[in-house]
Amino acid sequence: MKVSAEIQRVAQDVRDLVAWMQEEGVDTWKMLAPVPIEPLQVPAQAETKTDIRPSGPLSLEQVRAEMGDCQRCPLALGRTNLVFGVGNPNADLMFVGEGPGADEDLQGEPFVGKAGQLLTKMIGAMGLSRDQVYIANIVKCRPPNNRNPAPDEITTCRPFLDLQIAAIAPKVICALGKFSAQTLLNTQTRISDLRGQFHDWNGLKVLPTFHPAYLLRNPSEKKRVWEDLQLIMAELGLALPGKK
Repeated sequence: MKVSAEIQRVAQDVRDLVAWMQEEGVDTWKMLAPVPIEPLQVPAQAETKTDIRPSGPLSLEQVRAEMGDCQRCPLALGRTNLVFGVGNPNADLMFVGEGPGADEDLQGEPFVGKAGQLLTKMIGAMGLSRDQVYIANIVKCRPPNNRNPAPDEITTCRPFLDLQIAAIAPKVICALGKFSAQTLLNTQTRISDLRGQFHDWNGLKVLPTFHPAYLLRNPSEKKRVWEDLQLIMAELGLALPGKK
């Protein structure tokens, strides 16, 4: 069998190294003795820690913390304030609108402009106050020039609305306007056909009605909205006008 020159060179290097070590008094036989191998000690498996989230819904504070300084869609680039929601965290009635306007963007609170002032009057006519209900929007940042929210913006923000609803667990949701009603009910049906009756959403009752901003432009529709609000009052056991 032929031995390559490289192997011959390595063998000679080893012989030279051994000879040098022997000259220096190193016991090469001891070095070449097999080293006893200790049995491998496998440590006991440490207790696995699992990040367990609460089994129930998050609180509103936790939902807000989850949003943080939200930059998930382009609306964040033009906002002054993120408009999360306001009101009673245990409310039986929740109002859901479309999105913040200029006044809401500045103050960081939903429905504080002219449409919001009308909504406050509507709530008062029901025998309630703003701090007894909860008010939020489909999207939490103002669309530029108050345009309609885009589908991808609604899709991005929708999970936070769902978490808000789960935290509050209202008995009734009043969907204000087309975008709120169609988003919650996952439908393209016109608001004029949706209003006036309750719809089911995940076991919750949703009653769509016209947006207060629409009523400012069409005051004659206030009568139909008042009819819708009275349906909610009856559902919640609130006293109706003229009845005790």
